[in-house]
Amino acid sequence: MRIRAAVLRTIGLPPPYTQSRPLDIMELDLAPPGRGEVLVRIAAAGLCHSDLSVIDGSRPRPVPMALGHEAAGVVEALGEGVTDLAVGDHVVLVFVPSCGRCAPCASGRPALCEPGAKANGAGTLLSGERRLTFKAEPVNHHLGVSAFADHAVVAHESCIRIDMELPLELAALFGCAVLTGVGAVINTARVKPGASVAVVGLGGVGLSAVLGAKLAGARQIVAVDLSDEKLAFALALGATDTVNAASPDAAHTVRALSGGGVEVAFDMAGAVPALELAYVVTARGGTTVTAGLPHPDKRMALAPVTLVAEERTLKGSYIGSAAPLRDVPRLIALFKAGKLAVDALLTHRLKLTEINEGFDRLREGIGVRQVVIFA
Repeated sequence: MRIRAAVLRTIGLPPPYTQSRPLDIMELDLAPPGRGEVLVRIAAAGLCHSDLSVIDGSRPRPVPMALGHEAAGVVEALGEGVTDLAVGDHVVLVFVPSCGRCAPCASGRPALCEPGAKANGAGTLLSGERRLTFKAEPVNHHLGVSAFADHAVVAHESCIRIDMELPLELAALFGCAVLTGVGAVINTARVKPGASVAVVGLGGVGLSAVLGAKLAGARQIVAVDLSDEKLAFALALGATDTVNAASPDAAHTVRALSGGGVEVAFDMAGAVPALELAYVVTARGGTTVTAGLPHPDKRMALAPVTLVAEERTLKGSYIGSAAPLRDVPRLIALFKAGKLAVDALLTHRLKLTEINEGFDRLREGIGVRQVVIFA
């Protein structure tokens, strides 16, 4: 079938993207789903920093690539062997299709699935195949999803069936921003009631971490960002204190507010200075968690002695250390119960043709989550 998709053909074009237009809206050919695969009509797809990192070259991927990885839609066709889904099901798409058989999957860590990571790095589906072409030339899949398109073929392992009552434009956010941010708090850090927390970087993932810290019962949530608008947003979502990261005294201020440092600090910015700040404001015996993805060549300054002398922990969190089949329905249930204000994160609705403008806004820190809405 013929589809419309936003395709990245050249990495690293300069901003503003309204002028350089790194994403072309193109007509592609989409092959039918193969064995174990599903055809999904995309209803909504969120713009995420992980997409921007491919556009600007911070996260190198093979091109041409149809971008987009945070999405929700409706199942339209099933490939051979798919028995856990039905045509008409509403699904959230997750960007690590876990095989269920490798060592990480078998140990209960599907976010670290080895075949899933290999396929994502190669720009294929979990099967190793590509279902997208342009004039008979293959087009790579972004994280097994390629959701900036009106339809996508994905591995059935990328699909999480959800309650049909949830608006699909909100459901999309549970595939990345909410799963990653709340998951980092609940699954990775296991924040306890009464803990003190700092969140550095208040994009969609960082603000989801604020929601997660509130859900977990943190007594203090210090929000840190360069944007006063984002800091005010964090207060409205449950942060107890805010600090502008541009201040030369930012680290001292966070430590003073928290009585010597927070028990858990989260870096959600994807920039080395943010991770270094999060580490500095972590108390003795505390934990620093990062879900950011800076360029692979970047390095941070760290005094290793602090890990031992202060019994510090530095942890990574990918997809919120989640088991998506378990966690996505739980998080949706928490939203429906009024315990996660996910709807507050959705600040912009776009047409596919406005996607380059959307990435300019994301790059400039304007708004929180922008979602492309498909008719």
